[in-house]
Order: sequence, then structure tokens, then C-alpha cells
Amino acid sequence: MKTTLEQISNLLALKGTERCDPEYWDEFICKFHQNQREQSVKKSGLKNCIGFIANWFSDLGPSKWAYGAGVAYASVTIAFFLTPHEVVTESTPATRANFEVIPASTPPAVEQLNQLDLSPLTQGKAGEQVF
Repeated sequence: MKTTLEQISNLLALKGTERCDPEYWDEFICKFHQNQREQSVKKSGLKNCIGFIANWFSDLGPSKWAYGAGVAYASVTIAFFLTPHEVVTESTPATRANFEVIPASTPPAVEQLNQLDLSPLTQGKAGEQVF
């Protein structure tokens, strides 16, 4: 049996005039607020985090598996490069320091300069190289 447009309009007019008791609304609001408080308690803490992760894994598609594998690969690679490796150090035997001051010898360059002939006639012929 199909309902006609006239029957639907009569039903809506009847329902539009019906009102609930005020006690019903008070009870409804109390239950609504209680449910909200319970949900907010459930959302906080470790249980919610575990529930969120469980939901995420239950709704996994191929793209999420690829993202997860990429993140896991990147984190393992970063951890590999950032972990300190064992450093082998060689210990050298301790030696006593010698605090004696040894005087420097006279440089032989002064003697060589005295032997050079720097007259204008021999300029450029004493073994110098011009570049």
C-alpha cells in the first residue's frame, strides 16, 4: 500500500502538534551530559591512544601500508646513521717531558750571501731563473 501525499501531510500535522513531557527532556539532558562526560574520559589517556592506533590499523588500505613502510624504513635508516659506533682508541705510553732549552745554531744563509757577487755586471748571470 502506497501512502499518498495527503496521508503524509496529515501525519506530519499530527506529529507537529505532539509535545513531550518536560520530565522526558530533563531526563534526556541528564543522560546526554552523562554520555558526554563518559566519552571525554574515554578520549583522554593511554587507552584512547591505543584505541586510535587500533582503529588506524583496522582501516588500513594499500596506501597506508606504503606510508607506514616508508616511515619505518626512514626511521631505521636514521637510527642506523645516528647510533654511535664503537671507537677503538690506542693508548700511547706516557713519556717524561724534557724541558731543556737547546740554543739555535747560526744559520748558514749569511755565509752564502757573503759569497754571492751582486755587482751590476753579473746581474742575471748568477744562476737565477727568469719565469
